Amino acid sequence: MKFPESMKLSRFTLCSLALALGVTGCATNSPAPVAERTRPPVVTSTEKTEAPPAPPRVARPGYYIVKPGDTLIRIALDHGQNYRDIAAWSGLENPNLIEVGQELRVRPPESTAVTRPVTTSTVEVRPAATPATTTAPVAVPADGVRREPKGGKLPYSEQAWAQAQKPEAPIVIAKIDPKPEPKPEVKPEVKPEAKPEAKPEPRPEDGKANGNGTIEWAWPTAGKVIAGFNETSSKGVDLAGKPGDPVLAAAGGRVVYAGTGLRGYGKLVIVKHDNSYLSAYAHNQSLLVKEGQAVSKGQKIAELGDTDSDRPKLHFEIRRQGKPVDPGKYLPPR
Repeated sequence: MKFPESMKLSRFTLCSLALALGVTGCATNSPAPVAERTRPPVVTSTEKTEAPPAPPRVARPGYYIVKPGDTLIRIALDHGQNYRDIAAWSGLENPNLIEVGQELRVRPPESTAVTRPVTTSTVEVRPAATPATTTAPVAVPADGVRREPKGGKLPYSEQAWAQAQKPEAPIVIAKIDPKPEPKPEVKPEVKPEAKPEAKPEPRPEDGKANGNGTIEWAWPTAGKVIAGFNETSSKGVDLAGKPGDPVLAAAGGRVVYAGTGLRGYGKLVIVKHDNSYLSAYAHNQSLLVKEGQAVSKGQKIAELGDTDSDRPKLHFEIRRQGKPVDPGKYLPPR
């Protein structure tokens, strides 16, 4: 079968196009190699390096470092001191303003001896007056020159003066026999009379009245004990009573605090008895003494109440060197 020329041309053109498309397809099916360049991964750490906690500060001997929740009244009570003394020793202008971490002196500073300058006065030294002699006047030679006796100085005598006029003659010194030393008088030995041994006075045992040897304690109120001493939950004893019952000083001393500045104690009185002992009287309805006032044993210092308490009662504490002790070991038996 014969095709016309126009048809032949078309077939040639189609073959050329098919061949070109084939070459192009082959070229697109073999992609050129690509070099991949990747950055190193960035490691981000979410954990923060925390510095080790600083060790807690240690107070110097005789000092205390304020902790959260502390008050100057509490610090003074725990160390058996007057809060005003602590403020003075620590240089606090405002006793009600203390800061956490502040170091306070809770022991009195050591007393230093005061030395005064010694004033030296000019002392005039005069020669001592020679006592008047009762001997005869000394003869002076004709030439007017007084000479010392040869061979040394001798007591004046007519004989010594005569010898001094003769240089060739030896000087005769009279010998004086020394007086015999008196023998010590021997006294007969007297034996001392045997005295009966003094028996030591019996010391009061711990747990009795006058347990510290100096303070005689008394009960601060007549109510019965409704809660005993416990080092963890109760630092004293609770005594029952009615509002208005008298609260008495358990021993003589001086009031170092009277107020409501200690949380949980209500209206509080603190009496300092000596350098070792304090007593505290809490939950009163009224206070009858002021700070700095001297009180005697058995004196009425407050009236029983229920401030900061769930019922009328007296909370009574005895503290030795600031540490709570069991009042039952110091109060006399009823």
